[in-house]
Amino acid sequence: MTLPDNHPLVDGRTSDAPLIRAYRGERQATPPVWFMRQAGRSLPEYRELRVGNAMLDACLTPELSSEITLQPVRRHKVDAAIFFSDIVIPIKLAGVEVEIVPGRGPVLANPIRSVSDVAALRPIEPEALAPIIEGVQRTVAELGTTPLIGFAGAPFTLASYLIEGGPSKDQLRTRTMMYTEPHAWAELLNWCADVSGAFLKAQVFAGASAVQLFDSWVGSLSAQQYVRRVAPHSKRALSHLRGLEVPKVHFGVGSGEVLAHMHDVGADVMGVDWRIPLDEANRRLGGTVPLQGNLDPALLGAPAHILAAHVNDVIDRGREAPAHVLNLGHGVPPETNPDVLTRIVEQVHAG
Repeated sequence: MTLPDNHPLVDGRTSDAPLIRAYRGERQATPPVWFMRQAGRSLPEYRELRVGNAMLDACLTPELSSEITLQPVRRHKVDAAIFFSDIVIPIKLAGVEVEIVPGRGPVLANPIRSVSDVAALRPIEPEALAPIIEGVQRTVAELGTTPLIGFAGAPFTLASYLIEGGPSKDQLRTRTMMYTEPHAWAELLNWCADVSGAFLKAQVFAGASAVQLFDSWVGSLSAQQYVRRVAPHSKRALSHLRGLEVPKVHFGVGSGEVLAHMHDVGADVMGVDWRIPLDEANRRLGGTVPLQGNLDPALLGAPAHILAAHVNDVIDRGREAPAHVLNLGHGVPPETNPDVLTRIVEQVHAG
């Protein structure tokens, strides 16, 4: 399995982009920069576009998903776009009934509660991925030499949504099932791995130059739980990209205790949240892994001089790693002034 000849990494459009070179371990004079959740609620042009369009409908309408993906690149001049989607889109494409409830997030009509519920799940049919493929193709055609990053949720996080029925602070039902129904658990996480893998693969073949696997809820697990019950399934998700020479980023919230284990599932780059400094993350990873992160999103609302000093501190600590891509330690909060993000990009690019 190889990338098509017209892929941006093959035809040369993005193969020398600073982001791709950094992801491959080549230190850049200034770190490339992009932001998780850079497209979306913080942008007035996004809010205008979303009027009359439900969140999941916007994700599955190629004209809208492409335009929303491009908006922060135009505004902030970031070094990468990340495809606008939602973590539950793959399970929706596989036929699971899920909606985004304002103020709460993804909510499932029929949460997974039994072995028979797991057995009833079906794979993503290839034709269901058509709006994703078209959305990526439209975006890549506009981006030129700016790389597009593909996006998917990791199996544990998808399973958490499926079992809890929506967002959860502690994933109690999920972790209970992990221990009490081990066979159903393994089958469910294999299913989640395969829908995530298919989702990533479709984006890559359509033109994404890198991918990021998000494990939003991994911080609720011990290292032992992660290694025994979760890591094999994250590895399975990334194995769908075997043979495709695209950098793979793995990011988890609260993942400091499992950073090395998350890298071991097949990631090339580790995203780091704001809880541990990049120099410490580099130490935990043995000094051999490119890092991404890890500005504290809370400081986006701080006075300019405090934020600027924080940006410099993160860049300084990132110099300990083989290569560094500047990002947030989580997503852009919706109340963020977009001008703040533009100023960060200008500061970084100015060196």
